[in-house]
Amino acid sequence: MGSVADKIARKVATQIRSNVIDLSAFRASRERAVEAGLDGSRFKDLVEQGYDPAFAFYAQGLTLVSMFAEAISAMPEAKGYAKAVAKAEDEYIPEGPPISPLTASYFNMWAFFDLQFGASKETLGTCILRVAETTGMPAWIAYIVRPMQESRMGFYVHMGLDGPLVLLKDIVTQQVLRCHSASGYLGEPGQLWYTRLLPPPVPDIGLHVVVTTPYVVLDGTEQRFLDYIGREVARMTEAGGRKAADAEALLKFGPTANHWNEYIFLAYVNHQPDAIFLAGVPDIRESLPQA
Repeated sequence: MGSVADKIARKVATQIRSNVIDLSAFRASRERAVEAGLDGSRFKDLVEQGYDPAFAFYAQGLTLVSMFAEAISAMPEAKGYAKAVAKAEDEYIPEGPPISPLTASYFNMWAFFDLQFGASKETLGTCILRVAETTGMPAWIAYIVRPMQESRMGFYVHMGLDGPLVLLKDIVTQQVLRCHSASGYLGEPGQLWYTRLLPPPVPDIGLHVVVTTPYVVLDGTEQRFLDYIGREVARMTEAGGRKAADAEALLKFGPTANHWNEYIFLAYVNHQPDAIFLAGVPDIRESLPQA
């Protein structure tokens, strides 16, 4: 039978081989791709506008993923995915403050790369990678999608600044990373950020990208959240829902699909254009301002 990703990839490959894909639709897709800047123009425009090249690289990649998402989510094989995303959109209205504390940048990364569906627990990102591999698409597609698929949200301690870059320590891995904050927020040493980092797209760049607007946990400390992670991983292990319940699995997928969406929603305190402020710990309900 194979996984959902295998089924989707085989279906796309079959359509290509049998010329089921209408030529006019293919031309339209090419035109849409050019309009979206996937011929490289979007990357060039963003850099010329002053955006960091690493951020511009991933911004172009997300445009590509959005086009894939539109096509794959319409397939019967991905109906579970489409239903879960629609339900989350209705519940959390991810348009950013003041409408919702869930920003589009956060929600899209969750929907594309963290939301699992099907018996084989695929994400849209793993489906895209399987389609690219099966159909012989250009290698750059996997090159740009894979680091986004392998990324996760995490809690980071602000360790100071290195010029225009923020030094963030991952509380799980203890790595200190030099980061470009795409929203422009630089913060202050000692803060605890909940955000998603993407690795340097090429070795020469040498900096990570804070790709989502930073969520700053006002009462957060490294130890407080390490203690929480320990408690939650223990609960996941006891429940037996995952073969390998660990901090990485918790931070990427949560014990339930909407666990982290719910945390942001209930922990919201305030916001400014380049940062959003939270308070509380996910499993201490009385600590969450909106609970």
